[in-house]
Amino acid sequence: MNDNHVKVALISLGCAKNLVDSEIMLGSLLRCGLELTTVPEDADVLLINTCSFIQAAQEESINTILQADCRRGNEEDEEGEKGRQSQTIIVTGCLPQRFPEELPGLMPEVDAFMGVDKLEEIPQILQKAMERRRQVQGLQQIYPDLSKCPELPPAYVSVSSHPTYLHNSKTLRLDLTPRYFKYLKIAEGCNHACSFCAIPQIRGSYRSRLPEDILREVRAAVKNGCREINLISQDTTRYGSDLSRKKVKLPTEAKNLMTYLVRKMNGIHGEFWIRLLYTHPAHWTNELIEAIADCRKAVKYFDIPLQHIHPTILEKMDRRTPEKKIRSLLDKIRDIIPLATIRTTFIVGFPGETEEHFNYLLDFVREQKFQKVGVFAYSPQVGTRAALLPGRVTEAVKRRRLEKLMEVQRQISFQEHQSWIGKELPVLVERPLRAEELAGVQVLTGESGKTRGSTHRSIELDQSWWVCRSGGDAPDVDGRVYLKQKEGLKEGEFIRVKVIDCREYDLLAEAVSEEGYLERIQT
Repeated sequence: MNDNHVKVALISLGCAKNLVDSEIMLGSLLRCGLELTTVPEDADVLLINTCSFIQAAQEESINTILQADCRRGNEEDEEGEKGRQSQTIIVTGCLPQRFPEELPGLMPEVDAFMGVDKLEEIPQILQKAMERRRQVQGLQQIYPDLSKCPELPPAYVSVSSHPTYLHNSKTLRLDLTPRYFKYLKIAEGCNHACSFCAIPQIRGSYRSRLPEDILREVRAAVKNGCREINLISQDTTRYGSDLSRKKVKLPTEAKNLMTYLVRKMNGIHGEFWIRLLYTHPAHWTNELIEAIADCRKAVKYFDIPLQHIHPTILEKMDRRTPEKKIRSLLDKIRDIIPLATIRTTFIVGFPGETEEHFNYLLDFVREQKFQKVGVFAYSPQVGTRAALLPGRVTEAVKRRRLEKLMEVQRQISFQEHQSWIGKELPVLVERPLRAEELAGVQVLTGESGKTRGSTHRSIELDQSWWVCRSGGDAPDVDGRVYLKQKEGLKEGEFIRVKVIDCREYDLLAEAVSEEGYLERIQT
């Protein structure tokens, strides 16, 4: 990179898996000596890492791109004139990976589109994009209104038709999370054929990192002060299933690689949590549940998106785990770990879902009393089999069902939290409560499909409170523990607290002790 005075900003949309991709791109740019900024308006180059999982995510991605172009058109040059059009815009991630041929024609304001396989090639792509932007600026001298230009130079497009990229522990990353927690992607791609999902088309087939490479990254993170390792992939419990077929030499004791990985991580020196996110019900084993029960560093948290429970809808979704096996899995988890936190997500309004099917799901939620539930309204995805199914459900009915299910879950969650009042639990201290969060303590969490809100109880929060999380709260998607002010608190430390009140999705607590957290963690 010749011009290392270029300023680059990044907007990362979507899930934690996308966030890791963003960290890799920024790491590649840092290696070239480029300057990074957190203010998009100040950047010479704006990267937008997009999501394409559901219709709402696609709309958010498109709106972000259009807003960036609007800002670019309203900037002022040194003479105070507007419309320099100088900022280069690069769109990356799931959206261009999915629509590489359509997007350049629909979005001439974008200078480059790159797919999910090109993360470490971003410096070269950036150069191509900046050259395209210079050409557009030159044309703007002739055509102040670019819509009247007979032909704009095409955007640079770099998208692989079959993604195979897989980073490793040596890949340079710029962490976008606080130092005390980390998302660690252990695999890429997906082999499932759910009828509603385009992820296998976007991300390619399932491919796992080597266990020792993952452990190397965990050791480095813990040495650097990390207190929570969140293992992620499209299907975390499937980890390692592809390595035996590839004839990779594996440890002799590693009969189940996910179990092996959890136990090996538990043996790493230091105090930290291990959390599994994005697991599939088909690949849980007794051995893995027992490993989580045995390993004191493994939080007793099970993130298992079920999507539905009625056999007819599961079949239409092409979910290969039947109702009987789902119920058996939930029973096994609770039998082995009675205080387990189970989080799941459901889709309502799937094609063909009747009131009978929905009420069946509603009864299931009431019966199971999941501690955490997120709900999505079904949205058809181009290129998926579900998009062609008959029996479309109206948007009004989808919205009503979503609100009904979440109302049931709010009551369950509130009752669960009430049962914690007066009890102690360990938490990870995150940060002081921000002023903008005080109005009813309402925080939107887009991925979980819910809103946290006040129960209008007597305790009022102010900026002397701290934001913490328990082992039953995953970052970004779950509730919080609000901790009464205590002198000497530090971000990223473990502390034991006593619950004094609750809201639907959050607990309020006061500090008890900071010593010996891991020895007193509940089993």
